[in-house]
Amino acid sequence: MNEPKKLPDQTDEWQRLKAYTTARIALGRTGISIPLRESLQFKLAHAHAKDAVYSGLAISGLQDALQDLNVPICPVHSRAENRDIYLQRPDLGRLLCDESAQLLQNLNAPPADVCLIIADGLSASAVNTYAPPVVNMLVETARQAGYTLAPIVLVEQGRVAISDVIGHLLGSRLAIILIGERPGLSSFDSMGAYLTYAPQPGLTDERRNCLSNIRDQGLPPALAVSKLMWLIDSAFRLQLTGIALKDTDGSEADRLPIG
Repeated sequence: MNEPKKLPDQTDEWQRLKAYTTARIALGRTGISIPLRESLQFKLAHAHAKDAVYSGLAISGLQDALQDLNVPICPVHSRAENRDIYLQRPDLGRLLCDESAQLLQNLNAPPADVCLIIADGLSASAVNTYAPPVVNMLVETARQAGYTLAPIVLVEQGRVAISDVIGHLLGSRLAIILIGERPGLSSFDSMGAYLTYAPQPGLTDERRNCLSNIRDQGLPPALAVSKLMWLIDSAFRLQLTGIALKDTDGSEADRLPIG
């Protein structure tokens, strides 16, 4: 008796990769289109991303979550008066409004090693979720390492470069801003961290180091704090941040050739 022919293996190799990523891969198809389920999930992801862009910074919630740190917390606002202006005028999100600048000056805070800044960016919902665990762990670890801390600043309608203005006003040696990143269709809750040594107005992004995708499905908060502490130690040792400071994931940092 002839044995029946074996059908070719129809296993989609992309299905294996879905276990390692939330990216939109191996969606399948129905005729020449993607299945209805995937189409609806795409629309839901788009809605989540849009909601993230228009989400607001939970000032009172963040203050409550950080109150045990015994660090002064100062809410401020950029020159972008509302969300629509913020999205249309990125330059205004990089500057403090006059009232907020005066408020920071009136704090008369002593110069400190590190200034921590929390800003809404393009996903306040990400910051509301991940800034509290990161800041709580980071403050404790930084204190154990002997670093002094400036008041924690909460910024509404803020962009990354506003950390230069704030760090300079507070006289801090290093500014760290935690900010909501531009949401994607598979990551609407991602937070970034930017470090700038010797912050002052007018600096450009090549003077900063960045940790991206801080969230449970990306760079978990505990690991993010470990990487941030390594960058902080390296920044003070080399007295710089940016393209001249390589993130070697905990191994000895080298200065890149300049010029």
